Amino acid sequence: MKDLIKKILKLVYQYFFIDEQKKEQTTIGLSIGKNTDNNAIITVKYPEKSKINIGNDCLIYGNISTETETAKIIIGNNVYIGRSTIFATLEIIIEDDVLISSDCLIQDTDNHNISRAVRRKDTNDAKTKKTQEWDLVNKKPIKICAGSWIGAKVIILKGVTVGEGAIVGAGSVVTKNVEPYTVVAGNPAKFIKNALP
Repeated sequence: MKDLIKKILKLVYQYFFIDEQKKEQTTIGLSIGKNTDNNAIITVKYPEKSKINIGNDCLIYGNISTETETAKIIIGNNVYIGRSTIFATLEIIIEDDVLISSDCLIQDTDNHNISRAVRRKDTNDAKTKKTQEWDLVNKKPIKICAGSWIGAKVIILKGVTVGEGAIVGAGSVVTKNVEPYTVVAGNPAKFIKNALP
């Protein structure tokens, strides 16, 4: 009888806890695909309008957030994101088979205006409104193409496209587009050599 009860409890546990992780999960503003292990802190500030979509078979850590009503973060299938920060006010697209190492920062905005007078109220707005006037800040979308590898502690700034199969060396600051199947490194990141397909 004890063995039968143990088997039943194990089946119940697997049905409600183990198998549930393998199914697609959707809440307002957030969609997580099948067989994705989500260990990230995910914030969709305006879930009725902004969105974060994560594909199938991913392993996700770090901090992922949308900051405006129109922001989108789209993550493809078979993507690994280490303990990094991805911060969107407009759009960040990460295609299939991308590896993003730990301690990276990917943001599609300057975060603040270059005018001191405009910046003066940012802290107060963040404290009282829990946001700031994003219309006063430069923003451009980011795209990280399929099969690329972003090394540890890389910073990818607004308007950048990292080409298919490209590799960005650890500690790099990426301010311009990276050509497909190239290796770049440095601050600012520059061409080092070709990558293998």
